[in-house]
Amino acid sequence: MVNGDGAHTEEGESKQDGNSEADGGEDSNEQEVIVIQDTGFTVKIQAPGTEPFDLQVSPQEMVQEIHQVLMDREDTCHRTCFSLQLDGNVLDNFAELKSIEGLQEGSLLKVVEEPYTVREARIHVRHIRDLLKSLDPSDAYNGVDCNSLSFLSIFTDGDLGDSGKRKKKGTELEQIDCTPPEHILPGSKERPLVPLQPQNKDWKPMQCLKVLTMSGWNPPPGNRKMHGDLMYLYIVTVEERHVSVTASTRGFYLNQSTTYTFSPKPANPSFLSHSLVELLSQISPAFKKNFTSLQKKRVQRHPFERIATPFQVYSWTAPQVDHAMDCVRAEDAYTSRLGYEEHIPGQTRDWNEELQTTRELPRKNLPERLLRERAIFKVHSDFAAAATRGAMAVIDGNVMAINPGEETRMQMFIWNNIFFSLGFDVRDHYRELGGDAAAHAAPTNDLNGVRAYGAVDVEGLYTLGTVVVDYRGYRVTAQSIIPGILEREQEQSVIYGSIDFGKTVVSHGKYLELLDKTSRPLKVQQHKVLNEKEESVELCSSVECKGIIGNDGRHYILDLLRTFPPDLNFLPVDGEELSAESQRQGFPRQHRHRLACLRQELIEAFVEHRYLLFMKMAAIQLMQQKANKDSSKTDVPAITETSATDGGVDSTQTTAAQASADSTDPTDNNSTSAAPQMAPESEESSSKPTTNGPVDPTGTQNGECRSPLEGKELEESIPGLAQAKELAETLVSEDGSGMDPKSREVVLNACRAVGSISNTSFDIRFNPDIFSPGVRFPDDTLEDVQKQKQLLKDAAAFLVTCQIPSLVKDCLDHSTLPMDGATLTEALHQRGINVRYLGTVLEFVDKTPAKAQLEHFYRIGIVELITRCAKHIFRTYLQGVELSALSAAVSHFLNCFLSSFPDAVAHLPPDELVSRRKSRKRRNRVPGGGDNTAWASLTPSELWKNIATEAQSYYHFKMQCESVDQVVEKYGLQKTTLLREISVKTGIQILLKEYNFDSRHKPAFTEEDILNIFPVVKHVNPKASDAFHFFQSGQAKVQQGFLKEGCELINEALNLFNNVYGAMHVEICACLRLLARLNYIMGDHPEALSNQQKAVLMSERVLGIEHPNTIQEYMHLALYCFANGQLSTALKLLYRARYLMLLVCGEDHPEMALIDSNIGLVLHGVMEYDLSLRFLENALTINTKYHGARSLKVALSHHLVARVYESKAEFRSALQHEKEGYTIYKNQMGEAHEKTKESSEYLKYLTQQAVALQRTMNEIYKNGSNASIMPLKFTAPSMASILEQLNIINGIIFIPLSQKDLENLKAEVQRRQQLQELGKSEEPAESSPLELEDKIPVD
Repeated sequence: MVNGDGAHTEEGESKQDGNSEADGGEDSNEQEVIVIQDTGFTVKIQAPGTEPFDLQVSPQEMVQEIHQVLMDREDTCHRTCFSLQLDGNVLDNFAELKSIEGLQEGSLLKVVEEPYTVREARIHVRHIRDLLKSLDPSDAYNGVDCNSLSFLSIFTDGDLGDSGKRKKKGTELEQIDCTPPEHILPGSKERPLVPLQPQNKDWKPMQCLKVLTMSGWNPPPGNRKMHGDLMYLYIVTVEERHVSVTASTRGFYLNQSTTYTFSPKPANPSFLSHSLVELLSQISPAFKKNFTSLQKKRVQRHPFERIATPFQVYSWTAPQVDHAMDCVRAEDAYTSRLGYEEHIPGQTRDWNEELQTTRELPRKNLPERLLRERAIFKVHSDFAAAATRGAMAVIDGNVMAINPGEETRMQMFIWNNIFFSLGFDVRDHYRELGGDAAAHAAPTNDLNGVRAYGAVDVEGLYTLGTVVVDYRGYRVTAQSIIPGILEREQEQSVIYGSIDFGKTVVSHGKYLELLDKTSRPLKVQQHKVLNEKEESVELCSSVECKGIIGNDGRHYILDLLRTFPPDLNFLPVDGEELSAESQRQGFPRQHRHRLACLRQELIEAFVEHRYLLFMKMAAIQLMQQKANKDSSKTDVPAITETSATDGGVDSTQTTAAQASADSTDPTDNNSTSAAPQMAPESEESSSKPTTNGPVDPTGTQNGECRSPLEGKELEESIPGLAQAKELAETLVSEDGSGMDPKSREVVLNACRAVGSISNTSFDIRFNPDIFSPGVRFPDDTLEDVQKQKQLLKDAAAFLVTCQIPSLVKDCLDHSTLPMDGATLTEALHQRGINVRYLGTVLEFVDKTPAKAQLEHFYRIGIVELITRCAKHIFRTYLQGVELSALSAAVSHFLNCFLSSFPDAVAHLPPDELVSRRKSRKRRNRVPGGGDNTAWASLTPSELWKNIATEAQSYYHFKMQCESVDQVVEKYGLQKTTLLREISVKTGIQILLKEYNFDSRHKPAFTEEDILNIFPVVKHVNPKASDAFHFFQSGQAKVQQGFLKEGCELINEALNLFNNVYGAMHVEICACLRLLARLNYIMGDHPEALSNQQKAVLMSERVLGIEHPNTIQEYMHLALYCFANGQLSTALKLLYRARYLMLLVCGEDHPEMALIDSNIGLVLHGVMEYDLSLRFLENALTINTKYHGARSLKVALSHHLVARVYESKAEFRSALQHEKEGYTIYKNQMGEAHEKTKESSEYLKYLTQQAVALQRTMNEIYKNGSNASIMPLKFTAPSMASILEQLNIINGIIFIPLSQKDLENLKAEVQRRQQLQELGKSEEPAESSPLELEDKIPVD
């Protein structure tokens, strides 16, 4: 959620489900919650050789969790093979603590060493290796085992919570060095890469051992097995002592073997120890010393720096990491990781069984749902990891195909109980739909279908685990396997749907019953199609959706690629005309394939929009009836005039159009947060489409169709409509039986007008088979089919006329602020706009009158478009490259793409490799075949020509560009941004160093610079539903001003999220950020700091160190640091945020103004006036550009600059800026407003100071040195005043202002609540004086 624009939409969704239910549900939830939070208690733990210590536990925990704690604690971390005993009884590892008899507050648990087995010995060695590697970041750089990077601790010098206590509070300001590095200063043109991943001094690992590997003498021979030998290790200590160690059932001891002679008898002394650490500490003093300090450091790190993330995050840059010897890694690589899930008996996991059984878990009450969701989430993240590993193995050629005789493109694979297929059009399956392009798009469409059905979560209906992996130019689909599917032919097993795109179709009662439950939430209409025998068959999904009953008796659906209806803007159909609005924009357009679908978000928005239209029509007709009854008192001339032609669809549409046109005014004027100077433009843009007359009802309400909140403004503009609305709602809620005929007619008209499938209630659904080639409909449904076609045209038009303008409007008023490709894509998707519309969106921006204020958006869009085109080209380019030339090929491609060097030449692998390869090539075709050196002939001009062609053919966007430098010049891009975007999209990892892109004498990249190529993975993200509802109600409470209650609900949500997702997750990050913000507003600064620190760490780990979200988290943290008196840390954090921002999108971005205002204020606070001015004046420039010169933000910027000039005693400049600010306040807020008054007071004060200064100067000139000088007040600004300004610019408003304000606020909140109960106001009124720049902050 960028900038919380998601918050409104979510709120909207929860409102739709009906408020009553939410309130009723809350009480029951709260009782359930109490069940979960049983109070914890303390037990004593006694481990051998340590003092007993206390441990806080909760009754829900398993005994195993105590094991984990002990394996992590500094003094017991070296033990893995032990049991816990209570009064001599061994506790069961998987028992919950509450089920253990006699376990209570103060019980003593003894840690008892147990004899080893081979498995336990291996676990022990692996654990010791993990402890030795615990500070080493190489796993994070290599993207393995769900490790990822975090750099926060470098900027905060360790954990923030301690640093406040460790250092003296920042009172001695003189010691802070505030000068940032040159490249962070405003206006600097260099964008270095190296600071992206600063080197942490803790990572220079302290060497504890030189070598620890499995010995070549493994496994022990039979006679030694009978002496208890389990395995042998070979170790070289730091002191160069070579020893051979036996792991036996009793522990570890030295034996007498050497590298070449086997002598397994114990050495003398043998140092038998239960733990390997104890043994090594006795034979190597260096090990003892370094291991202890290493563990100290490990424990000091914040837990969030070391917990694994649920899904792997890859880094697109890495420093040169030394490749060290590592026995466990080597062993893992060679046992093909199949035994990776060692804790599960029977070795390989039955993924399908696990995925489906977790779905079947009970879900009646909260604890059950939590268990179920946790299980579902865990299995999904494990499955995604296994599928990714398998897909890479498949493409790297390490898995044998199940049909090895066929050509490589057609091969299929099974590995670890997962089925893999490649994204090519095999057996001309997709020939009519666009061949390989369709085969490439189908898996992602299918994944969206799986996601949608999974979210509806109907009992008894099962989907396959699905993961789509793009790796080395190939797309691999990984799916769990339906039991029994491999033993039989597909024709026999499909009992619902069609396997030949609708030529033969079958149906099945049970499937219809199950799918019917999904039809309302997914808006899929039940419909009939004809099969090959001309019989009509009833379906409740698209024809390709196949139903198969597995051998386990479960009903599976698969091939969900057409769950959502087709997108007619990209599907030209002969003889079908789109709406005029679509045609004017050049639709329908030719697309690569015929699988282009509308997104689920668009369907939701469209139905929501139609519902508003429906309510308005019903209401307006009801009012007419009322008006006709008592025509003597007509309130509403506007409506009665147009409605003379009663019941005609057009007339009602025009009324709706008028109504919505009226409604635009109140929305524009009463929101102070959208800076008022914006009003004229937004009105221009929003009234444009309405002028086209009611061609298409969707055009009417342009830009107002975002959320259910908007249409509510209507009430104010038409008196009496509210009652009619309520009447209409009561009508709609009845099922049409108890209505009087007049009302029934009203509903019928409204239903017809909006295309509802029912005549008695509002119900819009789509038939996904319309316009599918090969699908035929029975004659008696033709009228329906026509309606459905019209509905699809309307939806396609709605996307172009409503959603795209609404996106641009949101960018204009800064409620949506994309910073990079990912956040731009997210913003498009939230509104249901597919990325294939990117060209259209950019053209729309280009024609907008306010284009200058959308420059950042346009630039990000261009970068996204270019890098996506380059990605398409790169995909086919890579398929022709063999493994040994991969790094050369990738570096050559990047040179052609980014380097100014005009004739980039590829380096082919050296000759000795080539000659061997030639002879081998005849025997064995490489996957992707073809001329394996064709890639080397690519030139920069050819690549850029291809990019321009691709932009035209895929995005229908004209781009004149022959070289990278031309593009950079024309659109104002930066090459580092292009590099980051292409690397992230394609999975390239490059060496972290400074690249000289602009040299015309040598290429920027060599093959040594390409470190790795990672997979790009798409998968389903299972949700924690209960936690999410708590989070939403918490957000709603906060928006109503109930901070305390909101805070409690959000804390509760945090607990539930942790329960389901574990410690690390994007949603937990959002939760922590909001919690920190609430702590801060309620004055608990240390708590705010600790929560925000977690949010930053989590954002770095889960989203990536330079993700836009992380940048914002850094800014919040800097504010809380400042409030806690940690000034130098606050500055470091802000400099980091600014650096990341420069790298990700450059200086010219509205968000940069906020960063710079923050930096400028902090610098002002530490009396670095000149530096401060550089940042504040830059912020002023950016604000003026993006918010317009008359905006309140600009007024504030002027004021901040004036204050610094005042501190420098340059009163003339100060006055100049403050006057500018004053003028804006006066024009925008009027003379009487407190802001205007404040500004005028400050002007007076400045004038006095200026006069005093002048007087003093004159005095000095006149009387020379012996002048009596009046002491001038040059005061450094107080921290409190700086903090106050920081709060204002960051949109934080403190609630307790004064007694009077508090009373007003209470009254205001009560008023809002009453309104809400009446169902009128769904958005906090924005007129209260508290909220000058921002609503009560909710991210």
